Amino acid sequence: MRLPARLLPLSAVTAASALLLTGCFSESAPGDSAGGDGKRVRVAMMNPPRSGLSPLSDDAFKLSRWSTAETLVTLDADGDAEPALATKWQQNDRTWTFEIRDGVTFHDGTKLTAESVVRSLTKAATASPKPRILDGVDLTVKADGDSIAVTTGTEDPLVPQRLSSPQLSILAAKAYRGKTVSPVGAGTGPFELTKVNGTSSATLDRYDGYWGGTAKSPGIDVKFVPDGTARAATLRSGEADVVEAVPVSQAALLDKDLVTEVPMPRTNTLYLNTGSGPFKDASLRAAAREAIDAGSIVKGVYEGRTDVAKGLLGPALPWAAELRKPVQRAKSGDPHGKTITIGTFTDRAELPEVAQTLQQQLQQAGFEVKLDVREYANIESDALAGEFDAFILSRATVLDSGDPAAYLYSDFGSKGSFNISQLSDKKVDAALEKAAGTKTGDARRRAVVEAEGAVLATDAAIPMLHERVIQGDAAGVVDVEHDPRERALITADTYVK
Repeated sequence: MRLPARLLPLSAVTAASALLLTGCFSESAPGDSAGGDGKRVRVAMMNPPRSGLSPLSDDAFKLSRWSTAETLVTLDADGDAEPALATKWQQNDRTWTFEIRDGVTFHDGTKLTAESVVRSLTKAATASPKPRILDGVDLTVKADGDSIAVTTGTEDPLVPQRLSSPQLSILAAKAYRGKTVSPVGAGTGPFELTKVNGTSSATLDRYDGYWGGTAKSPGIDVKFVPDGTARAATLRSGEADVVEAVPVSQAALLDKDLVTEVPMPRTNTLYLNTGSGPFKDASLRAAAREAIDAGSIVKGVYEGRTDVAKGLLGPALPWAAELRKPVQRAKSGDPHGKTITIGTFTDRAELPEVAQTLQQQLQQAGFEVKLDVREYANIESDALAGEFDAFILSRATVLDSGDPAAYLYSDFGSKGSFNISQLSDKKVDAALEKAAGTKTGDARRRAVVEAEGAVLATDAAIPMLHERVIQGDAAGVVDVEHDPRERALITADTYVK
């Protein structure tokens, strides 16, 4: 049985760059013997692993995009939960009961059981830090025959959606034997992760015992190419079959038939440090907001391939614009030449240019502006520690649960694990708690937009634009996913002619 696939200015490359790319992907890999006919899918990805591909980190989304690690449920296009490793579920007050799918084996040959699910979810719930999807959630898991009981500290209407997060993937016991969680040979998906070469590459082979039906491709060869120009060049040169996150500047250089543009729930936001430095002053945060011309960034940096932001939640969530109301903010103050440092990263090719544009705009408003630009892996910890006055981040707003309440809590809750703005505001916390506790449907959507308004009122974050993901697919690629949530990419149905 096969289940439906899940729904998502730089110069041209020089001759020297092209030479460096030669050999990025081999014509065949040792894993070819794991499958039958067909070619292996060669994928060029943007961000190298940050935590050794631990599912308890953002690396989990790579495991999901490679179809190697799976969760109890998945999400449909509307964000509603659908069966995966769990076949059905029901709620009784604070406890949700999930029936575990029978006949599933891990890649190491061991059987999926209720106990193995409890182990994986308990490891996640007790991790430090917790996966973002569990921010503010007190969660315990117990086995009950072929089912598991998930109990939360307070009644939580989003438990199924939370359990769809790739960070709550279910892995075999072998994954947890070391100091870190290793997904190699421990997943349940149609492809088995067989080899990881640090931050340079990864190899996956078809797993013939997959419960959902045999994959069409014999395997996946992944190369991590942080440089956007080099990454796009792998498609032009025929070195890659699928290229994620093609920079805007490179899209025009590719055959238009090989490029797909997908509006996505991702917002390019300037986070302002409300805990220390000049932006602790609300009037200076207001001055920064008024100084920013997002329209010029959209036209100049993104060549019109993005949308000017009206809020934190963009056109991928059309109901947000319908429910949004005007927000009262602080009045603008005089910067008086205050010096600020803006941080951002090179992994998304447009962000350094966005930083330069913001530097000019804020200097015209009276600030002195310094820039600190590095690779994301080398700058994230400083950003979370409040080392910058401002930080530019391209942030997915429904990445984890299909519901933006989790993102809002993670980024703007006083106890949120990704609170770059160092925001601690009682009104924001109250609005976030209300949104988190409201049942799914129209009432929850209204509460989410109210929480967004509470955040915007603080000017802790200045949304600038909503992105569209640009993906490059070679002419022979069949049934690759274009997922706005960035959870799916290569599935059991994907193959290369």
